[in-house]
Amino acid sequence: MTHDHAERPGGPETGPPPPWIPGLVSRGEVAADSRGAPGPVIARQTAADLPARSRGVIALLEENCTVCMLCARECPDWCIFIESHKATLPAPESGRPRVRNVLDRFAIDFSLCMYCGICVEVCPYDALFWSAEFAYPEAGIAGLTHERDRLREWMWTVPPPPAHDAGAPLPREAQAAGPGTAPAG
Repeated sequence: MTHDHAERPGGPETGPPPPWIPGLVSRGEVAADSRGAPGPVIARQTAADLPARSRGVIALLEENCTVCMLCARECPDWCIFIESHKATLPAPESGRPRVRNVLDRFAIDFSLCMYCGICVEVCPYDALFWSAEFAYPEAGIAGLTHERDRLREWMWTVPPPPAHDAGAPLPREAQAAGPGTAPAG
């Protein structure tokens, strides 16, 4: 009897070997554990091996976050935790005081995150960015919940956006702003 699907775990292997990715590890290279026994194949990869805009970890630009909660509501895995409080800010020149949300906690549980990028896409204030940093393993699962201080540190590893095409027209916003808003160059 033949099957077109994979066998259950622990069953015989009848399919082709797993794909080999050139440049990551040579065929047959195995790691050794502390006793010298051969172990699984290890992929030795650095950030230089990744594409420039690859998805590694999500970084937070805290100054841009308005606690609108869109990222947490749209997250299919519910891995974003946000806590805030309202603070009254005095208005300049005897105006009416303003009420503003103040961010108390912003955390992402990367043990739940599926790296879909919906949170980065839906953020209307550009507070979340993809960082190419991928080497953030932890010894325990609790360490994979990154609080806002650690998410802020990832901002240093966010690559700059790609340059605009030289012949591309100005965005509508820049056209509406009028003359003198063209980029220098």
